[in-house]
Amino acid sequence: MNLTVFGATGGIGRQIVQQALAAGHRVTAVVRDPARLEVTGTGLEVFRADLTDPEALRPAVSGRDAVLSGLGARSRKDAGVTTRLTRTVLRAMEAEGVRRLVVVTAAPVGPAPEHDGILDRAGRRLISALLKDVYADLREAEDELARSTTDWTVVRPPRLQDKPLTGRYRTVVGGFPPRGRFAGRADVAHAMLAAVADPSTVKQGVGVAY
Repeated sequence: MNLTVFGATGGIGRQIVQQALAAGHRVTAVVRDPARLEVTGTGLEVFRADLTDPEALRPAVSGRDAVLSGLGARSRKDAGVTTRLTRTVLRAMEAEGVRRLVVVTAAPVGPAPEHDGILDRAGRRLISALLKDVYADLREAEDELARSTTDWTVVRPPRLQDKPLTGRYRTVVGGFPPRGRFAGRADVAHAMLAAVADPSTVKQGVGVAY
């Protein structure tokens, strides 16, 4: 496939680029600073952009089979950035008629798992309260997706870890795996790439966890 990856220098975005190239896909990595992209390989195109102008992004998405986004706030002070950047990506895609989009948000944005214990429910409430502004931003970004013309999928992991790719994780379309407390960034990227060609995930949230 011909893929475009936004947020390619982040933890999940970098993994998407690496895994996609290893699978033989052609990848356009959209970055603000090419020097921060440590990934190389045959089939990689680096597209420099600041993500403020949909018109400037149109060449990065034109003719692509799918777009994947690892964009998100790096800290609480960045709350609001996900919605703004997602809106820009959507406008560029809609202008070019590109429909398939897979993005990452976070588990607390989606429905709570069924049959979770008291500690898991308490933990979700605490994290949601501490990161209220970040999760409000992610919810608004998901609302933007729902209003768009794209065939979107939202992948929602819990607490992220830097672990090697295992390919062994649980997913729930429209929900979240019970007692799913962690997910490695590499496995989240793997789940996002898998979702691209999975029609059951279109216009759905997908919970992913170990």
